[in-house]
This record gives sequence, C-alpha cells and structure tokens, in this order.
Amino acid sequence: MAPDSLTLVAEQVSQCRRCPRLVAWREEVAATRRAAFRDEEYWGRGVPGFGDPHATLLIVGLAPAAHGANRTGRMFTGDRSGDWLYRALWRAGFANQPESTSADDGLELTGAFVTSPVKCAPPNNTPTPEERDTCRPFLERELELLTEVRVLVALGAFGFAETARWFGIRPKPKFAHGAEVALPGDRTLIGSYHVSQQNTFTGRLTEDMLDAVFSRARDLGSPSAGGRNADTSPPT
Repeated sequence: MAPDSLTLVAEQVSQCRRCPRLVAWREEVAATRRAAFRDEEYWGRGVPGFGDPHATLLIVGLAPAAHGANRTGRMFTGDRSGDWLYRALWRAGFANQPESTSADDGLELTGAFVTSPVKCAPPNNTPTPEERDTCRPFLERELELLTEVRVLVALGAFGFAETARWFGIRPKPKFAHGAEVALPGDRTLIGSYHVSQQNTFTGRLTEDMLDAVFSRARDLGSPSAGGRNADTSPPT
C-alpha cells in the first residue's frame, strides 16, 4: 500500500474486501437492516477515519458498529456510542456540533481525527487476530499521514493495545481509564473506557470522566504543553 493522502486511504478502505468473514457480515447486516432503519440504504463497506487532517488529537476506537458506522459510513455516527463521543468532543471544543446522525449532517472536527484499527463491522464486535493484522496497514498509514498528532486517546483496551503496539511500546502497558503512556516523538497515549452502551448505561463511564480525558488531551496537545517525559497511571 502506498497512498499519499488521507483521501486515498479512505478510498482504499471503502473498497477493501480482504477479510471474507467481515465482508460477509457487513453486507448481510446492510441487506437485512434493523427494523428502525429499514427504509435507509446502509453503507455496508469499510469505514475510513474522519476528521481534521491537521489534527493534534487522534481518537482510536475498535471497529465500526453494525448499525452505526456500517449504516452511515462515518465513524461513531448514527448510534448512542457516537452520541456520547461527539457530545464530549463538542464540549471540549473539537466539534462544531454535538449531534452525529448521518455523514451529511454538517459535523466538522477541528484539531481531532477519529479512526479504528479494524475498518469493517465485525460479528459480536470481535475481530479475529488475523483480521486485525490484515487491516493494520490502514491505521499505520493514517498515523503516518497525521503528522501533527500529539495526543492519542484510545477508547477501550483493544484500541489502547493496538496503538501501543504500533509505537513499539514494550512491555505492553496496562489499560485503565485515564492511564497515560509516553510515546516516541513526544506524543502521549491516554486510555479511556469505550463509549459503548455497556459502559455508559451502567455508569462505568460518565460524562465527567470522558470530559476529563479530553480536557487532558487538549492540555497535552497545546503548543505550550511541550509533551511528556514519563508514563503515568491514574491514582488507585
């Protein structure tokens, strides 16, 4: 793969059919549809990253949701997880609006980019290691092209582990909400519980907790922050 722009990466993601199980699942979901969306045409393809090409903040999830991004064609769009994420980004000043309902709803990100290690919706939200590795070059190329990124927020343990892995962090850092890891290039990785309903409905992740993560990310990504020099973890 030798794309020279995020636009080209997006085109390649949307055209990719390398993982038969994922292709079959995303297309089956798009064909059968959920009753609430039966009159909509699903995207049903790989979902590229979305946001500001000059972002200082990169948000790394897991994979598109079957009836969210797999339906709308934009990361974290059209489901309750996206509602939580983009409201938080709006409160932190990274988004121009709190709503994220469709790819043409006018949402714009400033200083932030949203992506995932796996670009197709997986059955049970669980990609196989082979699917993860097959999809990996897309995330790697996005990271290479987003040259101004200073802070990476990983939503969930999967994204946290994949980001640390790409940067060659050894030993594998322990995931926790609010955990921070110094990365090469004077960057910082911050862990956050995923914005899944499993976490938000149970109170494991609150709006205040999510706001604190993005406030910290904004502080670290500001020109005056000067990066980090050590790993830290939240107090126990």
